[in-house]
Amino acid sequence: MGRRASISRKTKETEINIGFDLDGSGKVDISTGIPFFDHMLTAFAVHGFFDLEIRAKGDLEVDFHHTVEDIGLVLGQALSKALENKKSIVRFGDYCVPMDEALSRVTIDVSNRPYLVYNFPSDLKVKGSFDTYIAKEFFQAFCVQGAINLHINSYYGDNEHHVLESIFKALGKSLHRATRMNENIQDVLSSKGSL
Repeated sequence: MGRRASISRKTKETEINIGFDLDGSGKVDISTGIPFFDHMLTAFAVHGFFDLEIRAKGDLEVDFHHTVEDIGLVLGQALSKALENKKSIVRFGDYCVPMDEALSRVTIDVSNRPYLVYNFPSDLKVKGSFDTYIAKEFFQAFCVQGAINLHINSYYGDNEHHVLESIFKALGKSLHRATRMNENIQDVLSSKGSL
């Protein structure tokens, strides 16, 4: 089908190179300099059946913010390019994923109207340097550049790792559903005839 894209971005803070295939098999080759983020992006790609290659260098000595956000920007651009005109896709995707004591649901509309809703357990204890707050920067950048409406609702969980992993897996599953082709959709799935 050829729904793939390669995007590069270089600034004074980061250098990001991403190859993304919507119709892959979950093959990954990811190096961001942030091992936990590599783990989360791997979960996203494997469970979404996306082939994903990421090479990133960033000013990690400052903090993770620039690298995480810029990867979201570039991955969103790759998604947008891979989808091109969005013809024949089912457009909506929704998936709920448990991870031990954590449960998260991600709902997507590939709508050209970017918007992020991000809810997670208010009593979650943040322990590491990669947390739900920095993850939000990734999701915000990804949804804006990917032009998707993205609702992330983590219902509960005690372990920050489990909560984030359930979110990234649910993101992969719901994006996979939203980007599947359907022969009954001749153009774009919209009563307006345009997204």
